[in-house]
Amino acid sequence: MSNQRYRISADIGGTFTDIVYQDRDTGVCGAAKILSTPDNPALAVIEGIKTTVPADAEIDFFVHGTTVGLNALLTRRGARVALLTTEKFRDIYTIQGNDRREIFSIRWNKPEPLAGLEDTFTVRERIAADGEIVTPLETADLDALVEAARKNDYEAIAVCLLFSFRNPEHELAAEAYLRDRLPDVAITLSHRVSPEWREFDRTSTTVMDGYLAPVVRRYLQTLVEQLENRLPKNQGLHVMESNGGVMSAASASRMPLQTLLSGPVGGAIGGRALSELTGRPNLICVDMGGTSFDASLIIDGLPSSSTETMLEGLPVQMSVVDIHVIGAGGGSIAWTEAGAARVGPQSAGSRPGPVCYGLGGTEPTVSDANLVLGRLDGSNFPGGASLDKPLAEEAVGKMGALFDMNAQEMAQGIIDIINAKMADAIRTITIRRGIDPRDFSLVAFGGAGPSQAAALAEELEIGEVIVPVHPGAFSAWGMLQTDVRHDFKETLYGFWNQIERDDLEKRFTGLEADGRSYLLEEGVGDDAISFERSADFRYHGQEYVLTIPIPQGAIDMDAVRTAFDQAYDRQYGHSSPEGLVEVANLRVAAIGKLDRPANAEPKAGQGTPAGERQVYFSGSEQPTRIIDRTGIAAGATVDGPAIIEENTATTLVPPGWQAKTIIGGHLSLSKTEQEQ
Repeated sequence: MSNQRYRISADIGGTFTDIVYQDRDTGVCGAAKILSTPDNPALAVIEGIKTTVPADAEIDFFVHGTTVGLNALLTRRGARVALLTTEKFRDIYTIQGNDRREIFSIRWNKPEPLAGLEDTFTVRERIAADGEIVTPLETADLDALVEAARKNDYEAIAVCLLFSFRNPEHELAAEAYLRDRLPDVAITLSHRVSPEWREFDRTSTTVMDGYLAPVVRRYLQTLVEQLENRLPKNQGLHVMESNGGVMSAASASRMPLQTLLSGPVGGAIGGRALSELTGRPNLICVDMGGTSFDASLIIDGLPSSSTETMLEGLPVQMSVVDIHVIGAGGGSIAWTEAGAARVGPQSAGSRPGPVCYGLGGTEPTVSDANLVLGRLDGSNFPGGASLDKPLAEEAVGKMGALFDMNAQEMAQGIIDIINAKMADAIRTITIRRGIDPRDFSLVAFGGAGPSQAAALAEELEIGEVIVPVHPGAFSAWGMLQTDVRHDFKETLYGFWNQIERDDLEKRFTGLEADGRSYLLEEGVGDDAISFERSADFRYHGQEYVLTIPIPQGAIDMDAVRTAFDQAYDRQYGHSSPEGLVEVANLRVAAIGKLDRPANAEPKAGQGTPAGERQVYFSGSEQPTRIIDRTGIAAGATVDGPAIIEENTATTLVPPGWQAKTIIGGHLSLSKTEQEQ
């Protein structure tokens, strides 16, 4: 057995699986891209580990991000799930909320529920809003559900009884009765998934957890079995959570809903680490891979986050890092509709992939367009693929003939369309929220992100682009920068000025005790545990809330109230300091600090050995230097036009732009003075 020890992360995407490995002793990181294996995602992970880590080396930490749950939801290929609720409240999930998401659309329909009315069952019981039992649970009513589950092959049952977040006694009794008779059916209880008010939202969250549970559990079991010989013996497999933390595979199996956004969230956590290192508090992080484009914000050094989200039009009550996702990537397919060119959201994926992969693809993609324009090197493409430029030119040229364009003009059109879509996605999370993107630096990563970044920055008038080290695997790198985390919450409704400080402290202490137990079970040492408190507030008479941090120690009620007024003013441009404020929920984030080495600085280059080729810019060819990123000396600058190549991505430095290395070996791109 070698003395070498590694920390490894894997980001399993639709086109590539990214592997980042870090030497535990030196802190040196490396990265690789492997074509994904959609039929069995574990195969690409195993191949990546074989490629990057010596066979006799020890892996003492392994974490991965997965889109298995999200893909099951998006494609409606989750488990068949039944819903159990209180008698006379059968229609809660079907009727949904009273808001109309698109108020001016005459074609808008409510989203299709994951469990239909025919899959919904009721039981006689009733718990009051204060937790008192009004009507005892009639377990005999559950026999109809048991019979239906056997007849209809339900794989999961979601139990959401009225006010169970106040008193879970009836849900626990129902679980015991059902589990005794249906041992192979997954059972999800709402008071465990989301002990929070808002009946439809809580029901939706519980059903979604049940819908995903069997799918995620099967996937994790398969992955653990196939990686058993290489996984760390003491901690095993870890999974990225939607809230930016990590958890064990066992916890992920118990709480599959927490894995929904585990793939894209790694980039936001990497952005937080980059913000701290470079001293840039405000960042727009964009991850352009082969299939999707993910955009997120770092504001004042922290990822923008939320306590709820919408997926496929259905509400989910869980803490998430805010990520806006659209179908735009290197594999996005260009197509025509009504005499106009479109790009995405359909993707060629890894099989058959873009036309230039030579694996059977026939429709031109963004990667094909970049290859036609000379911006990709067909013999030096991330992931080890060899690209066929004549095939790409033929496919792009065939589409261009429909618009009386040659292959290069059509390729530029494809790039312009995808850039416009991505710029609009960034506007959604900035300008539409009252945030000026010009106050931010743009962090571009993913296999395709650095090649489009300068054009995006120009479109949005952003002054700086940062291309991090290992940009094509930056989300995987971000997974190594986080800690174990789990969120706990409790509904507490009342006027803030009438809440007793001692009662508040008692409730927070109780949530922290739950958090400590969870982290200890995850193998976190007691001295590595910390907590972050917060609460949801709103002005009296309003519907929605803002979540306000509450510092540890003695709670200053007036200071918390002032913090809410200030946050409200930042969000909406006004506040009402004289108005009554209501508190709705208390929240505690339990954080377990992981032991990890500092990231080593990349070795300084010995110069900038360069080749040259013709690359299209603004409709004409220009001689362009081709530079190996590993050969750029520390502090050196590269003037455009230039293409900087490395093993995970290609960075395009257009004419009038300049790239220079900054702290940590990251690249900073900006316009030269004469172009600004």
